[in-house]
Amino acid sequence: MKQYLFYIAHNYSFEILRPLQQEIRSRGDDVAWFIEGKEINSSYFQADEKLLGTVEQVVEYNPRAVFVPGNLVPDFIPGLKVQVFHGFEWKKKGHFRERGCFDLYCTQGPFFTARFEQIRAAHPHFTVIETGWPKTDTLFNVKAYEWPGKRDVKTILYAPTFSPALSSASALFAEIAQLAKIHHDWQWIIKFHPKMAKDMVQQYQSLSSDNLHVIDTAELAPILQAADVIVSDTSSIITEFGLLNKPIVTYRNKEPEAHLLDISEAKDLFSAIDQALKAETSLLEKIKYNTSVMHPYIDGNSSARVLDATEKVIQSPLKDLKAKPSNWLRKLKTRKKLGYWKL
Repeated sequence: MKQYLFYIAHNYSFEILRPLQQEIRSRGDDVAWFIEGKEINSSYFQADEKLLGTVEQVVEYNPRAVFVPGNLVPDFIPGLKVQVFHGFEWKKKGHFRERGCFDLYCTQGPFFTARFEQIRAAHPHFTVIETGWPKTDTLFNVKAYEWPGKRDVKTILYAPTFSPALSSASALFAEIAQLAKIHHDWQWIIKFHPKMAKDMVQQYQSLSSDNLHVIDTAELAPILQAADVIVSDTSSIITEFGLLNKPIVTYRNKEPEAHLLDISEAKDLFSAIDQALKAETSLLEKIKYNTSVMHPYIDGNSSARVLDATEKVIQSPLKDLKAKPSNWLRKLKTRKKLGYWKL
């Protein structure tokens, strides 16, 4: 039996990695989880999921590969280090930063593959294989989110990023409060990133009513299924929503693209949502094209491709691979953080 490890630090990791866990188990193999830091809500673990509590247990487990949706993974943990990404938001600083931690990058689609192949040309110590994103495997067939008081009207999902420089949460608060109060042809569901400032979350929770519901769950796919339109800013969630071929309204997106209905003033939110709900064929075609370059895989088999790519690299590594950079300072900081000093 082959053994694999999920190395996680944030609650969004569960929805990304569980489809991969299902694929591993379907092949008769085993997977364990390891938590770094204190941001994970341990109650999200399911009864049948294996959690390793110490680095010593991880080393003893001796995983064949380590799958990471974050940016870093310790070098002293055994196994091939596989980056599976935590989102699509390439416009945020650091998305294409190569940190010298990974052996394999499993990219979501042609756009990301091309960028990481360019990086590999300059730093040839890793492999790039396009697989699609495991998280999307459940997106197309999951049951839509239900909540108390849900009505048979159009549903607007508001899901801002947490990054202070890019978030629309403060700028759109008054407008959303007003629209939710007076416009009952729509209903609002609000989903915040786990890192969103608590005072901002509380501010929106104060708006809770029959027409506005703030969601507290780690699972995103059911929420995307429940909405007719998304309102956001510069967030990975807009690409995920676009995979369902639904219209997207953004507020001051960092690099507005043709498929986005981008506004720069809060007062234009109503008209943008109205336009989205009446989306013309030309707009839907632009969304479809964006999907074709960002994540063309809608077959629900991305996890299988990730696992196949991992085994391919383990069994037949590229012959031109160079050694990873030393990164001694980062390695020392990681050992100190995890309290592990064995060689």
